[in-house]
Amino acid sequence: MPRPPRIEYENAFYHVMNRGRARQTIFHDAVYYQTFLETLAEAQQRFQCAIHAYCMMGNHYHLLIETPNANLSRIMRHINGVYTQRYNRLKKIDGPLFRGRYKAILVDQDAYLLQLSRYIHRNPVEMKRPLVVHLEDYPWSSYPAYIGKTKSTHWLERETTYHLLGQKQRFKGYRNYVMQGVDEETAQFYQKGNLAAIIGNKDFKGWVYEKLLPKLAAEEKSRVIQPDLTMEDITNNVALNYGTCVDDIRKIAMGPQKGNEARKLAMYLCQELSAAKLREIADYFNLSHVGSVSYITHQVRKMKYESKENKRKVDSLIKSIMKQAT
Repeated sequence: MPRPPRIEYENAFYHVMNRGRARQTIFHDAVYYQTFLETLAEAQQRFQCAIHAYCMMGNHYHLLIETPNANLSRIMRHINGVYTQRYNRLKKIDGPLFRGRYKAILVDQDAYLLQLSRYIHRNPVEMKRPLVVHLEDYPWSSYPAYIGKTKSTHWLERETTYHLLGQKQRFKGYRNYVMQGVDEETAQFYQKGNLAAIIGNKDFKGWVYEKLLPKLAAEEKSRVIQPDLTMEDITNNVALNYGTCVDDIRKIAMGPQKGNEARKLAMYLCQELSAAKLREIADYFNLSHVGSVSYITHQVRKMKYESKENKRKVDSLIKSIMKQAT
């Protein structure tokens, strides 16, 4: 499956993450952490981005970045590339440091920026074995600067977050907000195995779908948006388009299965558009083996490849489903 394209535009916000190859340590001690911070400062100055939050966690990092100049790819090429060079010089080794492509989640600023700031800052204590007892004692995130425990670097942008928080006592207000813990919606989003490329409300996702991805096919757009669709949502839409009922799509018909195209497409779209696992799809469609799901979805992919008309049919279904979701 091809990787979804980066969505870049002026004044976009991103939650960026990357980790070491094979989960290897990328920050060994204070020298490495300080080196990464120096690299962030250089990127901010050179590319005029805004860094709203950061947290370094031994084998990975989190950044909350705003790009006034629509240049996230260039920023991250500098951060990952330059830090790798400096890391290798410190360790006296050579070779790649990170596992590969960084993960960048496009953020709906108005709806989710504040929650993501809290999520990033709580990383050191949201673990089976917390790194610190008191979050303000963890020195390698921007949280101590947010609550006034340490002096903020000149390149850390806090004002936007404070403004969204709307508290007169900024330090105390932000501390109280973070101590409330990660909200359920954000926690559920990050528990997904394959994180969506966007976190935002329905209007934001719809705007991205219609305005920022005009050249992509419907199926490629769905991989970028990854809407919060259930198998029920998808199957209901397929049933509506085929003039049948959901029960007929879900049940196994006796005899040859050459027909029931709606059932095959519903299974395929459940795999492509929802977070459902193969076992969950098999159970929903009353199949005993997950291999049956793989076989059927393979048939649909082959059908799309062999016929432009079939591809248009699938794309039309996806557009219909995505219109409801966004």
